[in-house]
Amino acid sequence: MEVKPFKAFRFDSDMVGDVGSCISPPYDVISPDQQQQLYEKSKYNIVRIIKGKTTAFDNDDNNQYTRAADYLNTWIEKGVLKQDQAETIYAYVQDFELTVGHFRRSSFIALARLEEFGKTVRPHEETLDEPKIDRLNLKRATVAKFGLVFMLYGDEQKIADKIIEDTTTQKPLVDCLDEQNVRHRLFTISAKDDIDAIANMMVDKDCIIADGHHRYETALNYYKETGNPAAAYQMTAFVNTRHAGLIILATHRLVSNLENFRFEEFIAALKENFVITELQFDSPLAKSDARQEMSARVIAECDKERNAFGIYGGNSGFYLAVLKDRQAMDSAAPNMSGAWKSLDVSVLHKLVLEKLLGIGEKELAGGANIEYVKDTGNAVDESIAKVDTGQRQLAFFVSPPKMQQLRMVTAAGEKMPQKSTYFYPKMYTGLTINKL
Repeated sequence: MEVKPFKAFRFDSDMVGDVGSCISPPYDVISPDQQQQLYEKSKYNIVRIIKGKTTAFDNDDNNQYTRAADYLNTWIEKGVLKQDQAETIYAYVQDFELTVGHFRRSSFIALARLEEFGKTVRPHEETLDEPKIDRLNLKRATVAKFGLVFMLYGDEQKIADKIIEDTTTQKPLVDCLDEQNVRHRLFTISAKDDIDAIANMMVDKDCIIADGHHRYETALNYYKETGNPAAAYQMTAFVNTRHAGLIILATHRLVSNLENFRFEEFIAALKENFVITELQFDSPLAKSDARQEMSARVIAECDKERNAFGIYGGNSGFYLAVLKDRQAMDSAAPNMSGAWKSLDVSVLHKLVLEKLLGIGEKELAGGANIEYVKDTGNAVDESIAKVDTGQRQLAFFVSPPKMQQLRMVTAAGEKMPQKSTYFYPKMYTGLTINKL
């Protein structure tokens, strides 16, 4: 993997005040409510560019993409965004808390030469056409790259990690807390020896895209379309798979819009391939205990390398489903590798969503049946509440895949089902901008 430093455009604190008020989560996780909050946070918030508001009067000459270009150009002209003078690799450090303790994830941001998917760069999840069209339209209008592609590499010597650790003794370019109390800090790595050490370390590295699949594919398409030499490189944040702060959380599934659905019949049908354990409750306290037991048993089964997930249908009980025999996946997905068939989400998608509920690849792409829920904060309790109030019909609770499973699936040249992983926290947008 060829990587190199660059001169990023960054928000100037003398012009904008708090730079933290100008950055945002990635475009694809910003809800309409959060979009409005980011608009109100600062008149310079990057959301105006990466996920601008639309109006009923938009046309080919005036739309969210043309307005994004206007914002970018105006901010550069006014000095709101200024380009760094030195060729730099940037250290990006995130500190965050989970129920099990404090974590720090360190990455370095550099330009990476684009490669077709293969040995050097491997995706791990499926992508959809609509987001790629959206990102391509933005890139055409602005001729710039804003969001980071989050890439994984392996280095037992931890060369970049040590350089980043030493760099954190400097004063950060950016130091802010987001709404989830994640601390984001940005530092410069400008010493030639450090830049050369990172670049040389990366020469023989194979990489896996952790997050930003749509951004990476769009970058490839834009380069092919324009032939712009500067577009041959993608702004990328690299994290070592040996890094202790690399955390994968689960992404649960909520199901709705099923016609003639009967929960009792569904549970009965599950018993063909799964051992079903019911955890009943008759009070709010017992419900909380049952929920916690379900979650603990799902994790325990997966630690034993058994495929398991939790189920809630709002009928005074949680359910644990454990796959009886993995051979059931051989007929359900005959062309997939053993690594792919061993994933909990693969089992859930093939033997449950598709086989029993009629939610196949076409229905998943349509988005009418499945809501993906990232396991942060009160996500599980909120999912249960949606079932209780009738907003959703079913909830499936899974455990996160292991890093070794991700490596094995991508090594087989395959992709996990959509939304199989949630690398926490998200890499924020607007810390560095690459103008082509």
